[in-house]
Amino acid sequence: MQPDLLPGHRAASVLRNLRLSSPLVHCMTNDVVQNFTANVLLALGASPAMVIEPEEAAQFSPLADALLINIGTLTAQHGGAMLAAVHAANESSTPWVLDPVAVGGLTFRTRFAHDVLSLRPAAIRGNASEILALAGVVAGGRGVDSTADALSALPAARQLAQQTGAVVAVTGELDYVTDGSSSWAIAGGGALMTRVVGTGCALSAVVAACCSQPGSRLDNVASACRLMKLAGEQAIAAGRGPGSFSPAFLDALYLLNEEALA
Repeated sequence: MQPDLLPGHRAASVLRNLRLSSPLVHCMTNDVVQNFTANVLLALGASPAMVIEPEEAAQFSPLADALLINIGTLTAQHGGAMLAAVHAANESSTPWVLDPVAVGGLTFRTRFAHDVLSLRPAAIRGNASEILALAGVVAGGRGVDSTADALSALPAARQLAQQTGAVVAVTGELDYVTDGSSSWAIAGGGALMTRVVGTGCALSAVVAACCSQPGSRLDNVASACRLMKLAGEQAIAAGRGPGSFSPAFLDALYLLNEEALA
C-alpha cells in the first residue's frame, strides 16, 4: 500500500524548531561534499562541524546535537574515527545518522556499514539500491546511483527499521520514510537534483539535524526530506541548469518559510 503524503504542517513545525535551536551537526562525511553540506546546513539555520581526527571525533561528538556518518570516501583511518565518534555519541545519547553510500557494490564499505548497524543509528538515509543491500537483499547499485525504485525498497526499509530501531529513509523520485510500522511518502524535487554532487549527502546531514529536534522522529526525518525537496523544486524553477541550481538551492533553503511548507 502506498503511504500517505507527509502533512505540510508537520514539516513547517520541524523547520521552526530547527531555526530556533540551530543544532550543531558533527558531519563525518565524504571529501567530495563537505563544503556543500556545510552550506546547506547553514542555509537552513543549523551549524555544521567537520571533525575527523579519531581523538577529536570521540571528544567532539558528545558536544554536538547530532552526528552524521557518511561513508562515501571511507578509509580505514576514517572508519576508526567514525566508530570512535559513534561510541561516544551513544554514551551521551547523541542521535547519529548513517548514510551508506554505495553499500552493496564494494566489500570494505559494505562490511563497515553492516558492522555499525548494531550501534543503534537514529536514522538511515540511502537510495533504493543502498537500502536493499543494507537489508541483505541483492541490489544492483552503480556506485552512488540507484538502479532500483524507491517504492520497491520500502519493504526492505521497514525490515531494516524493525531490525535496527532506526527510522529509514529511502530517497528517489518519491521519498519513503518508515519506522517499521508507520510510513510517510514525500513528493517534490526534480531530476536536476541528481545532476549536481551532494544533494543526497547533504540531505543526510539535514536528517541528522532534524533527529535532534523534539517530537516524532519519523515526522522529523520525513520533514528533512520535504525541506530539501521543496527547496529543490524552487531552485529548479529559478535556475537554468546544474551551474545555476546550486546557488539557487542554497537561496531556496535560506528563504523557506512555514507557509510554503504548510
